[in-house]
Amino acid sequence: MTGFLSDLVQYQGLFRMITVLGIGGTFQIGFQISTITYMSQHVKAFINETWLERYGYPIHQDNLLFLWSITVSIFGIGGLLGSSGSRYLTVKYGKKKCLLCNNLLMIVAASIMGCSKIARSFEMILIGRFMCGISAGLCVPLHHQYVGEISPRKLRGFANSTSSFFWSLGKAAGQISGQRELLGSQSLWPMLMASCGLPALVQLVTLPFFPESPPYLLMHKGDQEGCKKAIRQLWGEGHHQAEIDDIMKEKATMKNTKILSVLELMKEPAFRWQLYMIVILTATVQLCGINAIYFYTFEVLQAAGFDERMISYMTLSVGLSELVAAVVCSSIIERLGRKVLLRGGYLMMGSLLAGITVTLSLQDWYFWMPYCSLCLIILFAVVFGVGPAGATVSIRVEIFKLSCRPPAFVISAVLNWLGVFVIGTTFPFIVERLKHFCFLISMGVLFTSGIIIHLFLPETKGKSIVEITEEFNKLNFKKKRILTTPHHVTEDYTFCTRL
Repeated sequence: MTGFLSDLVQYQGLFRMITVLGIGGTFQIGFQISTITYMSQHVKAFINETWLERYGYPIHQDNLLFLWSITVSIFGIGGLLGSSGSRYLTVKYGKKKCLLCNNLLMIVAASIMGCSKIARSFEMILIGRFMCGISAGLCVPLHHQYVGEISPRKLRGFANSTSSFFWSLGKAAGQISGQRELLGSQSLWPMLMASCGLPALVQLVTLPFFPESPPYLLMHKGDQEGCKKAIRQLWGEGHHQAEIDDIMKEKATMKNTKILSVLELMKEPAFRWQLYMIVILTATVQLCGINAIYFYTFEVLQAAGFDERMISYMTLSVGLSELVAAVVCSSIIERLGRKVLLRGGYLMMGSLLAGITVTLSLQDWYFWMPYCSLCLIILFAVVFGVGPAGATVSIRVEIFKLSCRPPAFVISAVLNWLGVFVIGTTFPFIVERLKHFCFLISMGVLFTSGIIIHLFLPETKGKSIVEITEEFNKLNFKKKRILTTPHHVTEDYTFCTRL
């Protein structure tokens, strides 16, 4: 405890910047995911009213369901486009400038959605959600990379895990704001939709007072004095020469190493299993059922037999539980390790989904079964927050060398946003067709991923990137003796921005 307090005093600039980055980073995507649940009934009613005013007859129920699913899932399409361009923009303009411009985009999107009811146009909601997706697609990978670059070695694991905390905080904030006593009412839902502009405004105003990341200043700008000044501002006065030396060594390596494009990374045999792991981790997060629960919590709890007036309070309990779990994850990730949290988390989540399926099947038999479903859903969110939520972010940063990290983030982000779109589009139809068996698909994905992680993912806790790479080389090259430097090393340092 004493060590934590001393770090809090010494690194107060770092903790303040982590907060600013989180508010405009993963907080936004968590906020968007949760608030859409509380607007579902109001937006559907608004679409129906607008359709009736324009054409003189109410919209067909299937068309209404389709438009609502597009409203939810178009956020993922925007995110896909935003994340695809994040690598090029980061290299060209730096993370700080990208985030500042990105906040302006989010504020414009929030304004468009907030005016949709006055303009009697549900198309404005679609446009605003699409723009919000682009903004979120840009800010989330920037948030992850920025936090990793500004953190000293001893706090890097903790700092990386804060992204999942702000994600959960955004969900909880969205659920609180979405209560019908606040902004979730029939008259105030446009304000709820526009409230995503407030975190963007906070970051837009505060971020200029913080520095660009020290590695970017030194390695891309060649500004050694600026790098030292940024380190002192974030880490306080002290001897930080060791960290500066590490950045210098990394810069020397970069001079002789080519930054791979996405296609080159996919073709490179030296990183085959790292890519397999990143695909499995990203796909599992999307298909495990957590996003589906947050996108369509109302429908899930309604299927469990709860009264509609109580569902909003129940979803709030789910979000607050995951927020507490994210705090726990930050404190135990360096003790237990990433592999344990992932493997154990997947297996426990799969078991909980099996229990949820059983309780939903028996809800008409016993009056207390719906409460069992709610308890299992809360436990599911807690296990996700304690284990896979934070560990996935850390693994994604730790298993790739610097030359491969930018394209790896692009691949991960593209898969992530494709998952958001697919889940957002298909889940209401899955619920309608499969009813209480809708989570069986997620259960199978979780058990399969848990087994794969147990068999093939090396533990990264306390290991350098060289040691982690050697572990993966045993899989990539079938334990043959190889050179640790792959064949893509060249004499000149170049950026490949093509996909």
